[in-house]
Amino acid sequence: MRTPGPSGFSSTRFFSSPGRICRALVLALLPLASVGAHAEPQRVWAAGAYSFSDELGGFRITSASGIGTKEDPLVITEELNSATPVTLTIRTTKPIQPFGTAGQFANGLMYMRVDVLNNSGQAWVEFQFELQEVLHRPSVFGDGLSFDQRNKTPDNIWSSSFSDFDRDFEPYDRLLFKSGKIDPLKTAKFNYLITDYTPRWTFYLVQDPRIPSS
Repeated sequence: MRTPGPSGFSSTRFFSSPGRICRALVLALLPLASVGAHAEPQRVWAAGAYSFSDELGGFRITSASGIGTKEDPLVITEELNSATPVTLTIRTTKPIQPFGTAGQFANGLMYMRVDVLNNSGQAWVEFQFELQEVLHRPSVFGDGLSFDQRNKTPDNIWSSSFSDFDRDFEPYDRLLFKSGKIDPLKTAKFNYLITDYTPRWTFYLVQDPRIPSS
């Protein structure tokens, strides 16, 4: 159903000027065409029993590989263009089977390496990861998802750019790398183990680069 025009609007005058109509339509569509031409497609990368997506925006995945074992970790390569938090969406692509064979099943054990290119133009002095089972909701201690919370002395947490780290498990599951720096156009590597003893089909990894406070 067509909505009547506003009071005083001359439909006869409108339809008697086809050239003006065409020019108006072209001008209206030009910005949309420009956006479509420059917008990069969202990418979903598969590795092991999972897929990794930058669909929530703010960064770009450039590669993914590995199966998630200590010998062959899941390696996610990314480019961050600002010093603001971004969220990686992780989904299972194979059947869920706790402690099943890595690569064939989403088994709740994910040895990870995230390689992050700092393309923000600012140096980062800390870098934090946070796990969320539900987007924007803290992952609490009892949900089974964590940065290997059962291991009190982990030997698999490491970064090429930071010499120290802190882990928090309540009310968040967070891993903060500190005592270091990532300069612009430099890449930092982060290694850690994600455990999920009640595996879900989808969960999220928030990545938060920190800049100097003053």
